[in-house]
Amino acid sequence: MSSEFDIAIIGGGNAGLTLAAQLASQDSPPSTVVIEPQTPKQRDCSWGLWALDQQTQQLAQSTKGRWRRWQLIDDHSRIIHSSNQYSYLSLSSAAYLTDCEAQLREPVSLLRESVTALHSEHQQTIVETSQGQLSANTVYDSRPPKLIDNGLRQHFLGWHIQTKAPIKDADIATLMDFRVDQSRGLHFIYALPYSDHQLLIESTLISTSVESQDWYRNAIECWLRDNKIEIAQLIGEEMGVIPMDTLVSDSPALAAKDQPLITTIGAASGAVRRSSGYAFQHIQQQMGQLAAGIAKGNMAVPTPLSSGLTTMDNIFNGVLISSPDLAVSLYMRMAKALNGDQFARFMLGQATTSDWLRVISAMPKGPFLRQLLKQILKPSIKAVSHA
Repeated sequence: MSSEFDIAIIGGGNAGLTLAAQLASQDSPPSTVVIEPQTPKQRDCSWGLWALDQQTQQLAQSTKGRWRRWQLIDDHSRIIHSSNQYSYLSLSSAAYLTDCEAQLREPVSLLRESVTALHSEHQQTIVETSQGQLSANTVYDSRPPKLIDNGLRQHFLGWHIQTKAPIKDADIATLMDFRVDQSRGLHFIYALPYSDHQLLIESTLISTSVESQDWYRNAIECWLRDNKIEIAQLIGEEMGVIPMDTLVSDSPALAAKDQPLITTIGAASGAVRRSSGYAFQHIQQQMGQLAAGIAKGNMAVPTPLSSGLTTMDNIFNGVLISSPDLAVSLYMRMAKALNGDQFARFMLGQATTSDWLRVISAMPKGPFLRQLLKQILKPSIKAVSHA
């Protein structure tokens, strides 16, 4: 393998391997290397998203579950949405990434190593790895992002279980069940029935600090007991932390005009929807636009989310933090104001003006107006560069 490349992609997750696969499909791909130490199986987890039928078919080989109905629940109500346009999908990241790896062809390759350092030299970036070094004209870094101090995050621990008895309403995905301990932040159970005897269940918390793993496990056990679900087998456990706040760049020294291009992509570039934690579709769109730009000689990374949408999400998150007693009701009000298609569009960041008006009219005005004023007066924070 050559040690000199047009492009080096650090990280072989959704962003890194999606970009590499799209570059490999081009007529004249740039020489590209993806540097990722783990196999897809080693980093397997579940990805959730809404998709139209065409994309649902494209992702069929990676899909673990698909639902046309989903629900949100609190102590007072149960809101069920259904859609003929959108499906809620749960993907196996291992299956998706394995498929991406299979699409790579020369001059696009994969290197199973870890990146240890980056530095510039003669208008190129030298990438130090665990086994040596290589150089690239452009580096796209998709490694996990860093949050500002005390930043809001969505963190979770989940179990994939086989149940002793058939699961009730196995055709409904439970996106948020708020009938759990709310003392540590906005807490909900996320439960996806893969079949009438298999269930993914996650204890998810939105707050500024992560709890011990046993805290989430205890929440799962309590929810299962309250819903009279007994475990026949614990198939697997997964956990994660999703940023829902401002990100900071890890490599400011390489952002100067006289240095080679190194920039973040995917979640590290701000592709996570701050009010929900969903990222898959935004990363897919960003990588498609980036690959198309590279084919035309434009190496700049597209901004994954509009500034307007990010501002609206910041206002929403500000209300969550400043008025925790309203947190559950905000999501329930939003779900009640929208039908299934509208809700899916809203979560995808594709809400129409009418959808936005429905949501805004359902929200308490005082807390949101105060947060709007705070956003207007807020001093700017240096965030991740989108180059």
